[in-house]
Amino acid sequence: MNMEAGKEIRYRRIFGKDGRAVIIACDHGMFDGPHRKMEDIPGMLKLIGDKADGILMSPGILPYCKDYFGRRESPSAIVRLNFNSVFCFRWGYKDSVIAHLFTPEHAIATGADAVLVCLTLRTGSEARDARNAEIFAELCVRAHQLGLPVIGEYFPHSHLSKSPEDFHEEVLVGCRMLFELGADAIKTFHTIRFKEITSTCSIPVLGLGAEKTPTDYMALMLAEKLMNDGASGVVFGRNAVQATNPSAFIMALQEIVKHGAKASEMVKKYKLSE
Repeated sequence: MNMEAGKEIRYRRIFGKDGRAVIIACDHGMFDGPHRKMEDIPGMLKLIGDKADGILMSPGILPYCKDYFGRRESPSAIVRLNFNSVFCFRWGYKDSVIAHLFTPEHAIATGADAVLVCLTLRTGSEARDARNAEIFAELCVRAHQLGLPVIGEYFPHSHLSKSPEDFHEEVLVGCRMLFELGADAIKTFHTIRFKEITSTCSIPVLGLGAEKTPTDYMALMLAEKLMNDGASGVVFGRNAVQATNPSAFIMALQEIVKHGAKASEMVKKYKLSE
């Protein structure tokens, strides 16, 4: 029996034949408390509709969304498996400690189609870095044994304090490590030389949205820039969910990611904020 078939089928549901994807993230509450328009995740999913290719969420929330995902036309469900204190922005944590919280078996049981596993290095402790990498590799191997695709996320330690050059170099090395450790796709930041990252990883690299931009146009411009620099798609959270019209914003993202549309044209076509 070909054990790779399950992973490939689930992977194609998200990335299609062209290897591109628009994923909406709503897992912020797992680290940073409730965010505007994400307080009620099932209600939020009804608001954004079925235009995304995948929805990233925490495993504990997925069972509450079975009515949304239990339909033929629904996006793929992607769940985050591990904890990283780097995301606890409200509490000012500084050590980037990663903990193994959920298993791939648990993800399968809750109905997930894929999993996301994060990695942070250069934490100031070689032992902590080694343990963080070990957790990523362990979860990646177990997920693949069950036929689950793995999206690896590289999030730099103390990212706000780094120079653009240092930030880029860390993301470049971190993403290559994710690729070498077995990730099927990567989620990370745009950098000053993002093409170096996308050209040295032979798997899809998805750009994250990071902070909410003042306008929808600025977020769409980020998506356009990511695609011009070799990205295979985006993982946007607040910029999509908190957009003027979330469903329309996601349709605009799809045109930029899948068809090379211009942000300036999309903001007018879908009547989004400029």
